[in-house]
Amino acid sequence: MKKVQVLAVIGSLALLLATRGMAQSTNVEPEQAQVSQQQPSQDGARTTNEAKTFTGKIVETDGKLVLQDAASKTTYQLDDQEKAKGFVDQQVKVTGTLDSDSGTIRVSSIERSA
Repeated sequence: MKKVQVLAVIGSLALLLATRGMAQSTNVEPEQAQVSQQQPSQDGARTTNEAKTFTGKIVETDGKLVLQDAASKTTYQLDDQEKAKGFVDQQVKVTGTLDSDSGTIRVSSIERSA
Protein backbone atom coordinates (compact mmCIF):
# COMPACT_ATOMS: atom_id res chain seq x y z
CA MET A 1 0.00 0.00 0.00
CA LYS A 2 2.86 2.41 0.82
CA LYS A 3 4.45 1.75 -2.57
CA VAL A 4 1.22 2.77 -4.29
CA GLN A 5 1.09 5.97 -2.24
CA VAL A 6 4.73 6.80 -3.00
CA LEU A 7 4.19 6.20 -6.72
CA ALA A 8 1.06 8.36 -6.64
CA VAL A 9 2.99 11.21 -4.99
CA ILE A 10 5.86 10.95 -7.49
CA GLY A 11 3.39 10.85 -10.39
CA SER A 12 1.56 13.89 -9.02
CA LEU A 13 4.83 15.81 -8.66
CA ALA A 14 5.86 14.92 -12.19
CA LEU A 15 2.48 16.06 -13.54
CA LEU A 16 2.67 19.28 -11.55
CA LEU A 17 6.14 20.02 -12.86
CA ALA A 18 5.09 19.24 -16.42
CA THR A 19 2.09 21.56 -16.29
CA ARG A 20 4.12 24.24 -14.51
CA GLY A 21 6.68 24.09 -17.31
CA MET A 22 3.95 24.53 -19.92
CA ALA A 23 2.43 27.50 -18.10
CA GLN A 24 5.64 29.49 -17.94
CA SER A 25 8.49 29.62 -20.38
CA THR A 26 11.68 27.99 -19.19
CA ASN A 27 14.79 30.05 -18.59
CA VAL A 28 17.00 27.82 -20.72
CA GLU A 29 16.78 25.81 -23.85
CA PRO A 30 19.33 23.02 -23.52
CA GLU A 31 21.08 22.09 -26.75
CA GLN A 32 19.84 18.54 -26.51
CA ALA A 33 16.38 18.73 -25.02
CA GLN A 34 15.47 15.38 -23.56
CA VAL A 35 12.22 14.38 -21.94
CA SER A 36 12.77 12.91 -18.51
CA GLN A 37 10.78 12.39 -15.37
CA GLN A 38 11.95 14.44 -12.44
CA GLN A 39 12.55 12.71 -9.14
CA PRO A 40 13.61 13.94 -5.73
CA SER A 41 17.35 13.68 -5.09
CA GLN A 42 18.81 12.64 -1.76
CA ASP A 43 18.55 16.20 -0.44
CA GLY A 44 14.91 16.47 -1.53
CA ALA A 45 15.55 18.77 -4.52
CA ARG A 46 14.21 17.82 -7.92
CA THR A 47 16.74 16.86 -10.57
CA THR A 48 16.36 15.41 -14.01
CA ASN A 49 17.49 11.85 -14.61
CA GLU A 50 19.24 12.60 -17.88
CA ALA A 51 22.17 14.87 -18.54
CA LYS A 52 21.60 17.94 -20.68
CA THR A 53 24.00 20.40 -22.26
CA PHE A 54 23.90 24.07 -21.29
CA THR A 55 25.94 26.80 -22.99
CA GLY A 56 27.21 30.07 -21.64
CA LYS A 57 30.18 31.77 -20.04
CA ILE A 58 31.88 30.80 -16.79
CA VAL A 59 32.12 33.90 -14.57
CA GLU A 60 32.84 34.57 -10.91
CA THR A 61 29.94 35.94 -8.89
CA ASP A 62 30.07 36.45 -5.13
CA GLY A 63 33.21 34.32 -4.91
CA LYS A 64 31.69 31.38 -6.81
CA LEU A 65 32.02 30.26 -10.40
CA VAL A 66 28.69 30.16 -12.24
CA LEU A 67 27.45 29.56 -15.78
CA GLN A 68 25.93 32.69 -17.29
CA ASP A 69 23.63 32.15 -20.27
CA ALA A 70 23.40 35.54 -22.00
CA ALA A 71 20.73 34.38 -24.45
CA SER A 72 18.22 33.49 -21.73
CA LYS A 73 19.67 35.90 -19.12
CA THR A 74 19.94 33.01 -16.67
CA THR A 75 22.73 32.22 -14.22
CA TYR A 76 23.27 28.66 -13.01
CA GLN A 77 25.18 27.60 -9.92
CA LEU A 78 27.75 24.86 -10.56
CA ASP A 79 28.18 22.08 -8.02
CA ASP A 80 31.76 21.31 -9.13
CA GLN A 81 33.85 24.46 -8.76
CA GLU A 82 37.10 22.58 -9.51
CA LYS A 83 35.98 21.60 -13.02
CA ALA A 84 34.95 25.20 -13.73
CA LYS A 85 38.24 26.81 -12.59
CA GLY A 86 40.02 26.27 -15.90
CA PHE A 87 37.26 27.97 -17.90
CA VAL A 88 36.83 31.39 -16.25
CA ASP A 89 35.68 34.04 -18.76
CA GLN A 90 35.34 31.44 -21.53
CA GLN A 91 32.33 30.29 -23.55
CA VAL A 92 31.63 26.69 -22.60
CA LYS A 93 29.29 23.72 -22.87
CA VAL A 94 28.38 22.26 -19.50
CA THR A 95 26.88 18.79 -19.42
CA GLY A 96 24.99 17.76 -16.32
CA THR A 97 21.65 17.49 -14.60
CA LEU A 98 19.75 20.58 -13.48
CA ASP A 99 18.35 20.86 -9.97
CA SER A 100 15.33 22.96 -10.88
CA ASP A 101 14.67 24.05 -7.28
CA SER A 102 18.07 25.60 -6.68
CA GLY A 103 19.18 26.38 -10.26
CA THR A 104 22.28 24.27 -9.74
CA ILE A 105 23.81 22.14 -12.47
CA ARG A 106 25.31 18.89 -11.19
CA VAL A 107 28.29 18.98 -13.54
CA SER A 108 29.37 15.89 -15.49
CA SER A 109 31.74 17.74 -17.83
CA ILE A 110 32.76 21.18 -19.05
CA GLU A 111 34.37 21.94 -22.40
CA ARG A 112 35.10 25.05 -24.46
CA SER A 113 32.48 25.85 -27.06
CA ALA A 114 33.33 27.11 -30.50
